[in-house]
Amino acid sequence: MGTNALSNPAVRGTPVRWRLGRGTRKTALVVHILSAGAWVGIDVVVGVLVVIAWFTDDSAVAGLAYQALGLFAVWPMLTAGLVCLASGILLGLGSRYGLVRYWWVAVKLVMNVVLCVLVLIALRPGLDEVVEHGRALAAGRVSTLDVSSMFFPPAVSLTALTVATVLAVVKPWGLIRPSRSRHRAPGRP
Repeated sequence: MGTNALSNPAVRGTPVRWRLGRGTRKTALVVHILSAGAWVGIDVVVGVLVVIAWFTDDSAVAGLAYQALGLFAVWPMLTAGLVCLASGILLGLGSRYGLVRYWWVAVKLVMNVVLCVLVLIALRPGLDEVVEHGRALAAGRVSTLDVSSMFFPPAVSLTALTVATVLAVVKPWGLIRPSRSRHRAPGRP
């Protein structure tokens, strides 16, 4: 069974990479796109609720909007972000793009991790107070909680997700470390 040693990637010094099958890759890509779309949609809903609560003159409507933030602003957003992260990692590991082979993939990976962490450390801690503020407003009680910072989470997240989408389409910047093996003279290590 004469196999040529040079045809074996492990013998040539090129690492053997695991690849997703075509059907699995397409399924992972669909999950990735749908989870990113869900994440964007959840951010839009959160942004609309914040704008409604902020600009309405009806305290009952504002109260309901602030209470609804408790339903959308953390767990659905975090779930969509983590599914997007997991499917992106799967796609990176199982495709030619890799996780840290191309700049655009590495930047998207970092952005996804940062956004998921921000949901937990920047959004989650104050959300119970915002929901309670909403309950007070809906019940006709006076509440003086400053909720102006609620504009930032959907604005930051939507901006970052838009940048990630552009990166996925444009694929700028090339390889992180271009391979030197293409430039070596034949027969040299």
